[in-house]
Amino acid sequence: MNAINTIKRIFLAGRFVVAGVLMPVTVAGSVTDTTSLPLFVIDTRGKIIQDEPKTDVFLKIVFHGQGNINSSDDPGNVYEGNIGIEYRGRYSQTFPQKPYLFETRNASGENLNVPLLGFPPENDWILIPSYNDKTFLRNELAFRIFRQMGHYAPRSTLCEVVLNGDYQGIYLFCEKIKVDKNRVSIAKLDADDNAGDSLTGGYIFKQDYYDASNSWMSLYPALDRPGSSVYFVYEYPGPEAITWQQKQYLRSFVYAFEKALYGKEFADPFKGYRPYIDMGSFIDYFIVGELSRNIDAYKKSCYYYKDRDSRDGRLHAGPVWDFDWAWKNIDECDIFRATDGSGWAYQVNTCGNWPVAVTWMERLLQDKHFADELHTRYVNLRKTVLSEKALFGYIDSVSARIDYAQNRHYVRWPILGINVGTPEVDPQPDSYEGVLEQFKDWIRKRLAWLDQNMPGQYSESTGDSLPDKGSLQIYPNPVTDKISIQIDQPAKSIEIYSVTGVLWKTVFEPGGENVYQTEIGYLPAGIYIIRIRTSSGTVVTGKFVKVQSTL
Repeated sequence: MNAINTIKRIFLAGRFVVAGVLMPVTVAGSVTDTTSLPLFVIDTRGKIIQDEPKTDVFLKIVFHGQGNINSSDDPGNVYEGNIGIEYRGRYSQTFPQKPYLFETRNASGENLNVPLLGFPPENDWILIPSYNDKTFLRNELAFRIFRQMGHYAPRSTLCEVVLNGDYQGIYLFCEKIKVDKNRVSIAKLDADDNAGDSLTGGYIFKQDYYDASNSWMSLYPALDRPGSSVYFVYEYPGPEAITWQQKQYLRSFVYAFEKALYGKEFADPFKGYRPYIDMGSFIDYFIVGELSRNIDAYKKSCYYYKDRDSRDGRLHAGPVWDFDWAWKNIDECDIFRATDGSGWAYQVNTCGNWPVAVTWMERLLQDKHFADELHTRYVNLRKTVLSEKALFGYIDSVSARIDYAQNRHYVRWPILGINVGTPEVDPQPDSYEGVLEQFKDWIRKRLAWLDQNMPGQYSESTGDSLPDKGSLQIYPNPVTDKISIQIDQPAKSIEIYSVTGVLWKTVFEPGGENVYQTEIGYLPAGIYIIRIRTSSGTVVTGKFVKVQSTL
């Protein structure tokens, strides 16, 4: 009996079996042995899937394009071959619909980079179950918004999964967060990258569940939890691969950033935090986390990355991840229990949670410049990506695409009207249509509250994390040895700083009318800030990248 016939058996006589008892169901549309969603057919060949190590199994993916029919009798036109699969996640492993991480592999068991369902070639993939997300949209919508903002977030698409002939329901198939030119596009680190520019990146770390072997402790407690300990987890390189020198560099960089952020001059554009971070990514991460009121946004599955200094040595927030506890009212504490759309997710530490969330956002919001940038960005996004028309239009398009599939899913997992997984405050709708309407109503209330309460003020002049560079020209850029600095009026002083705020050089070497030249070949590779005070007293700034000579 083929795999999708399992779906037929579920619908037998309009009833299904729960604990040996036939229960009535109502199913819209006809029952067929086909689906319009991508179909993942997994055969373990008698092996057991576990939480590490990965099990070698067989996978077939069938998808004939949007609007076409896919059957388990069809050959795997997207993929047909070996994979290594294991359970992933922590809390989600307790659900009957299991979460999976898998690697595509060749016949020899080695990683095989392949393009799947239009995603760029890679070998690490994830199947997120929908048991804790009755909308099927919580993760996908957040990923989509962050991508529309201009950042990387895992590409994703809904699919149906059959495991050993047993229909498993709707999953979100997506990319695993990792260093790759098409994912987190930063420099790769090898074990011998322990000095110079190569030591400076790239790195990925996160806030998550931790232990002594995979993490390090911040020197600063959370602002709203005095005496607490905040930990960061090594993601790339992982705790088993990262060298001692790389650990020391990453820790030192984060320490320097936190010292500037929590210091008295934190709002100063040069002495404060701004040279250390990509402000735009922090702002957009905040907006997605707060729009969804995600309880995990700042304490768990909270990613950051840093590239090599010669490319862009600033700290970036993201990619976003893990939204199955978001976009809803949950019975955790008053912030997340509120049913009127109110509350700040970044204040999660008041709930007494573990892990303790880092309070970088709380401190950043104390800087008027950051708050105004945030407010302006939010207002502009509300006209486009975050308009109700855009959000609800996408929700409707996805719900239409999975109409028949959601019927099959909820026969397999009869949880409509039942509070499962996340402890939700609101009564649970007993239909998928009701679930979607509740979802939209939650978003309406949340947007209305954010519209009235977003910190900062709107400003047409925002848009740069440092003061505007005016008519300043810096060339060549990138540069190896000698740089020219041209300004539209005489300079009273010119200073070159590293992104960490160290003054490297004071320049006054005229090369022509309002053009200044200086040797910088001795500077380490990295990003530098030029600060000029003009004869009129104004200050302009610019950036340049110093690279090593190839000679």
